[in-house]
Order: sequence, then C-alpha cells, then structure tokens
Amino acid sequence: MHGVIFLMTTLPPIRVLYSFPHKLGADRICYTASQQVNGLAAAGADLQVFPGVLHGPVPAGVKVRPTLARGKLRVSYKLLGSLRACALHDWVVARRLEQMAGEIDIIHTWPLGALQTLKTAARLGIPTVLERCNAHTGFAIEVVQKECERLGVTLPPDHEHANIPEKMRKEEEEYRLAYRLLCPSDFTVKTFVDKGYAKEKLARHIYGVDEKVYHPGGEPRDPGRGLTMLFVGVCAVRKGVHFALEAWLQSPASKDGTFLIAGEFCRPTPKSSLPCSITPVSAFLGIGLTCPILMRKSDILILPSIEEGFGLVITEAMASGCVPLASEACTEICKHMETGLMHGIGDVAAITRHITLLHEDRALLARLRSASLAAIPQIDWTAAGVRLLDVYRETIATYSAGALRKAG
Repeated sequence: MHGVIFLMTTLPPIRVLYSFPHKLGADRICYTASQQVNGLAAAGADLQVFPGVLHGPVPAGVKVRPTLARGKLRVSYKLLGSLRACALHDWVVARRLEQMAGEIDIIHTWPLGALQTLKTAARLGIPTVLERCNAHTGFAIEVVQKECERLGVTLPPDHEHANIPEKMRKEEEEYRLAYRLLCPSDFTVKTFVDKGYAKEKLARHIYGVDEKVYHPGGEPRDPGRGLTMLFVGVCAVRKGVHFALEAWLQSPASKDGTFLIAGEFCRPTPKSSLPCSITPVSAFLGIGLTCPILMRKSDILILPSIEEGFGLVITEAMASGCVPLASEACTEICKHMETGLMHGIGDVAAITRHITLLHEDRALLARLRSASLAAIPQIDWTAAGVRLLDVYRETIATYSAGALRKAG
C-alpha cells in the first residue's frame, strides 16, 4: 500500500481505585479480591489499591495504601467489630478521594465499606462499581432462614445471614448509590432483578482460577475403584451440605465410594443436626488439608448451595480435573452435560441421579473432566481481569455519555 502511513495508537491505561475494607490476600473474599487485583494488573490497569490491611504480596507497579494499618500497627477487626472497621475504612478512603479527583477514572468498592466513598465519588463525578460476591443479601437471608426453619436450626445473631436491620439498610443504600453492581453469575443478576433492580445497573463479570495452584494430577484413574465425591467449604445451611449427604446415602455410589467433606462446621450446622447418618466411608477432614490435593484425587465436587454468588470451588475443581455437580445457584460456567452436572436448588432426587450416573458411567465422567480442563484458559484469573477491565471501560463510557446528556 504505497504512500499510506498507518498510525498506531494505544489507549492510556484505565486508572482504578480499588477499595477493599478487609485483609487483602487472606482467605475467602480476601483471596478473591487479591486475585482480582492480580488479574487487573496483568490486564493492564493502572491500580491504586486501598485495602484495610495488606495480608499478601501484590504485583509490581500496583500502588498500595492500607487504611487500617501503618507499618506493623493494625486496627483490630475483632476488637473494633467488622462493621465499624469497614466504616472506618470507608471514611478514610472518602477523605483521600477528595484529593484524587483528577487521578481516578473509576472506583471499585466492596460491600459494607463503600457508603461514604460512593457519596463522595458521585459528588466528584467519578463512576463507581460495587462488588456483589453473593446474591442480593435480602434474598439470601430469606432463603437461608426458610431452610433453617425446615431443618429446625437457629442462626446465631452475628451470623452473616442473620437478619440484622442496620446491616441490611446500609447494603441497600450502597446498592442504590453505586453506578453499577458487579455480578459474577446470572443467578446473582436474577436475585437483584427479582428485587426490582434495572438490568442496566447490573454488570456481568466472572471470577477465575489460579492454574499454578489448581491443576490435574498425573496419576491415571482406575475406572474400577469406588467414586470419590468431595465437598469443600464452610458446612453451613446455605451451602446445602445436608442435601449432599442425603443424596450420597441414597446412591449406590456410597456402597464402595468415599464422600470427603473438607471444611469447618458453621455453628448452627453441627454434625449431630445433619438430617442423615454418616457412613463409615465418609470423612470429615476439617480445614487442615490442602484442597488442591483433595480436588486432584477426587472424581466429583458437590456444591448444592441454596444461594451463591459464584461458587469459586467450581472453577478450582474444573481446573483440577474434578467434575462439578452444582446447584443452579452457582456459576453457569458449569454447563450441564458439558463441563459438569447442574441440579435445581434442594433437589435431592436430582443430585442422587447425578451421583449415580457418574458412578455407573465412567466414560461420561471422563468426557466431562476433559471438557472442564479444556475450558480453563478462558476462565483463569487473567481472563477474569480482562473481562473486568472491559466492564470498567463500558461503565466509564456510559457514565460519561449520561453526564454529557445532563449537561446538554
């Protein structure tokens, strides 16, 4: 193409303020947030991270300013109380934001530590997103309470799914103030739509998996041995472990197979209150064993949650060569008869059929396992970071267009 000059331009990186009120790099949502930061950094975001406390390393180039720690001194979440600690974090971030208006393109916040930050951002004209790592809290409280009543157990007053009006009011206000709510699954979106939220306010993204930690084992699997089923997580009513136990006992897989439960028991769900007895080949492993090793050695992972935001163990099991059996409350990355088996919430009969199917049809088990492993490059934490960065771009563009229309 003689005489034609192509000018290559690159867009400047998106400047993100990532506000996380807990211990970035610890377990559960703290792990999720840490991996999200890693994925965003790999995707090219210009990150300023304000965690309550930094509990682990962050990628080079990520600027970190904790809000509840200085040097070796830390505010005690236990002494101050989680709600007050999150509120203090929020106050610190909002004050810092006043001096940073021209340095930030978008603010990523987390529940119960965002109210003042969201108000300040709105006044300064900065778009915001609020992470929704679980379903709508009101929905979650309702379905967990209903199942507790059916089982005859009572949640402790400080449980995350106890009905605490002050907490619920604050979360609802955060939902209202955030420009977008980040939903990691279609089920999460549905719980908000059912509560009256506009679909335009709900942005879809995903969580990922760390392939360096979660990967298949090298040993061949003996198709003649008994089935090994694994549950990983807190043994709470919302996770539906009682459904899994009931289904396991009803399946012929329990005669020569093993059901492993790796996790701590939530106070209202002691072993003695589970609605079925425990077979000799089932084992409660607690939280001391390494979950990646258990996943590599297990055939299937069961997650029969009655409410969920995503179900991170689903992608971790898939990456480990462990086929997921998940409720429809979990991530749709687990596709029925493609990368796993899906069942309706609380459908013990369906869970029993699925366990039995994979017990009897090892060729199907192998096909689902292969398909799960093939899907992982599209759902690792780097891919999740790229997708989240795309959500940021769309949010910024939509927010800016709305501001121009108002100005006009």
